[in-house]
Amino acid sequence: GVDLQVCTSKNPTCCTKKMEERYQTAAKQDIQQVLQTSSATLKFLISHNAAAFQETFEMLISLAENYTSTLFCNAYRNMAAEATVRVQEFFTDVGLFLFGTDTGTEEFVNRFFDTLFPVVYNHVINPGPTDISLEYAECLRVARRDIRPFGNIPKKAIGQMGRSLLPSRTFLQALNLGIEVINTTDHLHFSKDCSRALLRMQYCPYCQGLMLSKPCMGYCLNIIRGCLADIAEIDLHWRGYIQSLEELSKAMSGAYDIEHVLLNFHSLVNDALVQARISGPELSEQVNKICGPPVRKPKQSPGCSFDQNKDNKGLKMFSRDSEETLSKRRKEFISHLQPYRAFYGSLADQLCGNELAAADGVPCWNGEDVVRSYTHRVVGTGIKAQSANPEVKVKGTDPVISQIIDKLKHVIQV
Repeated sequence: GVDLQVCTSKNPTCCTKKMEERYQTAAKQDIQQVLQTSSATLKFLISHNAAAFQETFEMLISLAENYTSTLFCNAYRNMAAEATVRVQEFFTDVGLFLFGTDTGTEEFVNRFFDTLFPVVYNHVINPGPTDISLEYAECLRVARRDIRPFGNIPKKAIGQMGRSLLPSRTFLQALNLGIEVINTTDHLHFSKDCSRALLRMQYCPYCQGLMLSKPCMGYCLNIIRGCLADIAEIDLHWRGYIQSLEELSKAMSGAYDIEHVLLNFHSLVNDALVQARISGPELSEQVNKICGPPVRKPKQSPGCSFDQNKDNKGLKMFSRDSEETLSKRRKEFISHLQPYRAFYGSLADQLCGNELAAADGVPCWNGEDVVRSYTHRVVGTGIKAQSANPEVKVKGTDPVISQIIDKLKHVIQV
């Protein structure tokens, strides 16, 4: 064993260079394994909830779309076929916004009322024996914001949608970021110096036939705190992240709760239609001024194509207690997340305490020999503290970790 790189010793050794290389690989795999095991429950907690919330939101959107289409089928049958297409487009936009595209709520709420106006004009305000032409419908669509056939209802809808969808969208994005943080730290890239220190701590005693001795606690802490110095830098931001999630969760209930807003959207639409019907004569005059008298074409007469029984049973069960379950589920999730506030700050201590180091008072390995206790200074956590680390040299922060910290800062601001 004259050519050993790390496990050199004054005593005879049973290692060759090839064995040392294999131990080196094993030491790295071990630490990755230990890291992944320690974060497994946290990762499951967040990913399981992210999936559950997403599924609940999808269910809510589907239910709200059902309610709104049913309104047209029951109360405005003659225009139901055309209107349900607009309703579907609207709730598709709601879903796209919740799950991440960048259309603003104002834009798609306005688009819904813009495209609904020609349908309402054709069937409610100025019904005729034939349909209005496509060009005329387009003129109405463009003129809707000036004519304001639905009064202040669109404005009200924009306010409600913005204030209820944005927090839910942010909540989902934050949960997905939580999973990304854990995936990043689970697959941390270890420096050469750290890898050698891990090898010295875990497998070099084997080369001297010391198969049972575990590293001293102080020795283990120095090495693991050195190797995880980057991860410890996440601690402050992770605490902020969990606190922000908690605050966001509290702010998501009440009048702007997503369930409340989505499931009552159909009654807003009904108010808008009633308003248009009441002010029908004045609206006709305004339309004539802007678009001229209606240009008509032969009538299409589709009935109500929307299948009201589709999904209704599952949805009814869901709707009855959805409001209570969603906020209850959020509360539960946050309370389960609380104990993980200090996860990244105490990770090294947790690993040495639970898995790696020898118990107090037991003879232990100090990197060279089996001793009664470790005599070197034990350093703190984080990058700054490592300048005094006797076992591992730590250079600046890993760019991958800096990037994940930036993402955490950003989501906290959002």
